[in-house]
Amino acid sequence: MEKTAILKEWFDRVDSDKTGNITAIQLKSVFAIGNLEFPISVVEQMIRMYDFDRNGTMSFDEFAELNKFLQKIQNVFSGLERGRGFLMPDDVYEALTRIGFSLDSPAFYTVCESFDKAKNGKFKLDDFISLCIFVQSARNLFNSFDTSKQGRISLDFNQFCYCTANCRI
Repeated sequence: MEKTAILKEWFDRVDSDKTGNITAIQLKSVFAIGNLEFPISVVEQMIRMYDFDRNGTMSFDEFAELNKFLQKIQNVFSGLERGRGFLMPDDVYEALTRIGFSLDSPAFYTVCESFDKAKNGKFKLDDFISLCIFVQSARNLFNSFDTSKQGRISLDFNQFCYCTANCRI
């Protein structure tokens, strides 16, 4: 209960215009205060992941769900970074597994290459969060087409266009 009250207090401060919702710009600026630098596209994807009412902003309840996901990511990161402040690719693989993501080698290395901003094989927390947001968004989108829950889907061109438009980070 206390954590919820603290989170609500924080949310209310971010909601500077007192609409009951926060925008991607507001969320990005708050992350920056905590030294987490995300492209606006990643912040927008965070909102899309938990924007249950599809209004393009985050209510407190939606924000609380995003916060749970981000806390899980941060806890796994903290458990594997060994005081270095970053994860190496082997650590990233283990972290993804702990979070519940299973990628084969080609998919894993392609995703890592895409989210290694400095191209040095060292994933800071914001790089790792961005990677996890992408993988979770891709999983959500995949699951929406995998109605038989067999881990395989077939897409026609229209569905492929829909997927491409909805998984943009």
